[in-house]
Amino acid sequence: MDAQETGESGGGREFQRVADELRGRMTDGTYPLRSFLPSQRDLAEELGVSRDTVQRALRELADEGWIESRQGSGSRVVKTQRIQSSAAKATRSRHGMTLGPLISEAFEQPEVTLDVYTLTSESLDAHIRLQVERIRGGAITPQHITLRMLLPDVTLALPYPRVKDDKNDPRLRERLRTITELHTKSLEGLLGDLQTEGLVPFVDVQIRHAPLTPAFKLYLFNGIEALHGLYEVIERKIVLDSSEEVTALDVLGFGATLTHHMKDGDANSPGTVFVESMQKWFESVWTHLSE
Repeated sequence: MDAQETGESGGGREFQRVADELRGRMTDGTYPLRSFLPSQRDLAEELGVSRDTVQRALRELADEGWIESRQGSGSRVVKTQRIQSSAAKATRSRHGMTLGPLISEAFEQPEVTLDVYTLTSESLDAHIRLQVERIRGGAITPQHITLRMLLPDVTLALPYPRVKDDKNDPRLRERLRTITELHTKSLEGLLGDLQTEGLVPFVDVQIRHAPLTPAFKLYLFNGIEALHGLYEVIERKIVLDSSEEVTALDVLGFGATLTHHMKDGDANSPGTVFVESMQKWFESVWTHLSE
């Protein structure tokens, strides 16, 4: 094992980084449904980790239902992020509608406003990282970026994720807190550096916590589009940093089906009503419940 991967916290960070990267690639269409992932050797070399770390990430993805792995055949993608939409732009992506292109389109505007309500910040971190790379490369030049994110209160006793047979076991809640803090700090650093380096004149990142257990995730793009998805509770195996495997009750995050809604010229259309109602809901929680 590489030196940077030794130790419980280091190994956990590297394992999570690899798993997050692969989930992101499957959701944005880089690895489409029924395609095969690169070999473990190639992934380890590209991502700068050991094969043991790659294998651990692949086991996690298999337990979550993303991939099927067979000896001698590699790992095949069997699940991607599904977005159902009645809007005309749903056909723009050759991979079908995914979260990545919607965030990309939002960041192509001079003023970017993104409001997010979610259990963790890991999927958003993966997609924002791609937009930062586009900005650094000069492909897009937003002038104003505002991100507001609502997360659950860290002191809240969440019903998931938890060990199935012991709801008082704190390890999965601590794991969730560690993952959330890791990606939250990453988001703040990525976007903050854009302003510090003069690449984006104005950046405002605000992260608040509310005493609510998220039953759904919500993305609001520039006040005109919304993605909404219910968290489905599942039972799956999770390998802890101590290498102990536990049976957990968890929720689908990256793999949850999302519905896409868009405002149009009709104030009474389903899309307009949905976006405006969810924006009002977000503002109410942000103003009255969050800290």
